[in-house]
Amino acid sequence: MRCVVQRVARASVTVEGQKIAAIGAGYLVLVGVEEGDTEADMIYCADKIAGLRIFEDENGKMNLSVADVDGEVLLVSQFTLLGDARHGRRPSFSAAARPEVADPLCQAMRQRLMDKGLPVQTGQFQAHMHVELLNDGPVTILLDSRKGF
Repeated sequence: MRCVVQRVARASVTVEGQKIAAIGAGYLVLVGVEEGDTEADMIYCADKIAGLRIFEDENGKMNLSVADVDGEVLLVSQFTLLGDARHGRRPSFSAAARPEVADPLCQAMRQRLMDKGLPVQTGQFQAHMHVELLNDGPVTILLDSRKGF
């Protein structure tokens, strides 16, 4: 599982002209589920997301978590995070998990984050989404449950 965690001042998702999710300060998390990912991969990423300390404390050091600042999380499934563009000009997405595997893992991640007390909103699985964000910093962290980076 790959995640791109962006610290944001705000973020939203619009589908077919309707805003379906919006958050204030917190994390926009793009989630890519890889073929072979399991609940263990989801737990690794969810726990990392909840525990990341990338908000600044009173001394200007990145030392606070999203919970510490009463932030929110916007999860957006994005299979293109698994795109392999090493060969040719058209990326291959064959490493991405099938929807019947990816969607339940994304929903489980949402629930795990909510169980940790975080307010979580989501995009719409398999929809064409417009995602707007105001990156704060910018701060962007890459996570990979297989520790590929």
